[in-house]
Amino acid sequence: MEDKKIRYIAIEGVIGAGKTTLAKRVAQKLNAKLVLENFEDNPFLEKFYKNPKRYGFHTQIYFLLTRYKQLQELRHEDLFHNYVISDYIFEKDKIFAYLNLQDDELMLYEKIVSFIERSVPVPDLIIYLQSTVERLMFNIKHRDRDVEKTISEEYIKDLTEGYNYFFFRYKASKVMIVNSTDIDFVNNETDFENLVNEILKPDHPALEYFNPSTRKIANG
Repeated sequence: MEDKKIRYIAIEGVIGAGKTTLAKRVAQKLNAKLVLENFEDNPFLEKFYKNPKRYGFHTQIYFLLTRYKQLQELRHEDLFHNYVISDYIFEKDKIFAYLNLQDDELMLYEKIVSFIERSVPVPDLIIYLQSTVERLMFNIKHRDRDVEKTISEEYIKDLTEGYNYFFFRYKASKVMIVNSTDIDFVNNETDFENLVNEILKPDHPALEYFNPSTRKIANG
């Protein structure tokens, strides 16, 4: 039985966690409206990975405003879909901002955010795909995107720490933290179905932890 209060589901995770792939699969499964972040449209992103200090602010503001514009469209009622699935949340922008911006840039960034964040829809449930740095780096190298080739392991480590800190303290909506290190929701249908069933279960607590590998051992 699914949670009738859960309609807007956001899937989050560090670069390489597989959030976009999972969002597409879940949206197809539920015949949901799919909202994907168009990170490749950011003209500063590749420059940022090569020179973070110089292009951090440009990259951040571009992401902030495009995410805001895209999520504003969710405020209009959708009569054709029972679910909305997104591969990001607006608040995640702050994780990158605090990691990448200088003090004066951060002050300006926070002023801009304070004007717009209150009107952004908040998900009913967030799926945070938590993984190890090693697995994330493997995924990044395996998918071989040109824009990501200069991403360092140290940067992914810092991002992972930032995401963990953020979501363990997040209160705006329900959060399900999924240990995604040892599961394959792309090629293993059982892994995918188990995860979807967990997402659609009734009565999610404010914060929960789903460890599929433990369940496999318990059921084995």
